[in-house]
Amino acid sequence: MGRYSRVIVSEQFCDVGRGITLCYETFGDPSRPPALLIMGLGTQMIAWHEDFCHELAGRGFHVVRFDNRDAGRSTHVPGRPPTIPQLLLRSTRAARYTLRDMADDTAGLLRALELAPAHVIGASMGGMIAQTLAIHHPGSLRSLTSIMSNTGSLRSGQPSLGIYSVFLRRAPAERGAYVEHVARVFEAIGSTGLPRDLSDIRALAAASYDRDRDPAGPGRQLAGILASGDRTRALRGVRVPSLVIHGTADRLVSPSGGRATAKAIPGSRLMMVPGMGHDLPRAAWPQIVEGIAELAQQADASSSAEHPPLQARPV
Repeated sequence: MGRYSRVIVSEQFCDVGRGITLCYETFGDPSRPPALLIMGLGTQMIAWHEDFCHELAGRGFHVVRFDNRDAGRSTHVPGRPPTIPQLLLRSTRAARYTLRDMADDTAGLLRALELAPAHVIGASMGGMIAQTLAIHHPGSLRSLTSIMSNTGSLRSGQPSLGIYSVFLRRAPAERGAYVEHVARVFEAIGSTGLPRDLSDIRALAAASYDRDRDPAGPGRQLAGILASGDRTRALRGVRVPSLVIHGTADRLVSPSGGRATAKAIPGSRLMMVPGMGHDLPRAAWPQIVEGIAELAQQADASSSAEHPPLQARPV
């Protein structure tokens, strides 16, 4: 069981510019290489389970997780969310910002905390933000891990038709009903070939409800995704060591999204996790953590080879 319901006393806040303040939390030794975790659509940083963060920290990382804008305790941007017709028609009119703005937020956080370059790991929309960061702020990354995400192309990574009715349903305002709504969503999009802990999901939903209740935030984030377009061509210019992780049972972002992402980023490695859906079940953590650690080791070794330490000159 997780520790979602505990009172977080280590949350901190960072002004990243342009009127945006991000809430973040750290794990592990600050002297170790930084690993920045970026969460997905309408999801707070606590969805990077505390136990998962400690596992990464145990592999030698200084782990940082944070709330994106319009999520959790970070800045919420004023404005109405898009309507259902606007979403279905993929209209860009309702967008208050784009993934580029969210990547700029992320770069600002890394800069303000003096963590760049970092090993950047993003899940779902967080993977899109991480990709955009690699495109526009390449100096901010040591490595890129994109999990259950896509390139923004309409030709790959599209949801199963039956998911729309579940995913676009308005969440109830009452706490208990909200928790059950989230449980039903993850029942639809979560892993089918790996064990899942519904009590963990309910605990996360309850903690998220208590930290922040802005029903318009996810819609504004989704509008930003739709306004950002296809990154495929730009991803071909990414040169940072990259790993793409995707579940074979993902119904929200189909596995073709992961394959397209790996194909677009030169030299990237594709890891398909059997039975994993659009979630991060504990059963998949060992494979995911090992993949991140191996990529980081490769990236750090490559960086050391390109920039060897200065040797003392003989007297």
